[in-house]
Amino acid sequence: MPFPSRSEYERLIYGLLDNYSKVVASTLVLYSTSSLTAVVQGSLTFHNGLELRIVELIDFKAERIRRYSYTVFRDEERVRWYDPEPHPENPDLAETFPHHFHEPPDIKHNRKPAPGISFDSPNLPTLIKDCIALGDSWVDNAANESNQGA
Repeated sequence: MPFPSRSEYERLIYGLLDNYSKVVASTLVLYSTSSLTAVVQGSLTFHNGLELRIVELIDFKAERIRRYSYTVFRDEERVRWYDPEPHPENPDLAETFPHHFHEPPDIKHNRKPAPGISFDSPNLPTLIKDCIALGDSWVDNAANESNQGA
């Protein structure tokens, strides 16, 4: 699938609330930094209380994401972040090299492969799916703990 044009990327960003019922708020904006580059910045809030903060530098001429920062918060606690910092010493990350995410425990050093994250296509659909699943797993875990204590 080719990288989307600027207008297609704008439709993706500005249509998130219409296309993803579990995204309850968006502050995402796309603004030009040159005739062929743009920055996407803002956050998405999910039905499960998670917030995904996003920064992307998009190069539409090269048809790729040049840089990104994706961080997931639960309240004000950082619970996951995605980055493309290479870690060739970690063979577990080879599958999605250099893309991976960090999560507890030991969030700085606990790195996992990040399937669906790349420089060559929009990452938002994967990130939204991940945030919904992450939040739902916490809800399920809390319900199970509550039932065991009853």
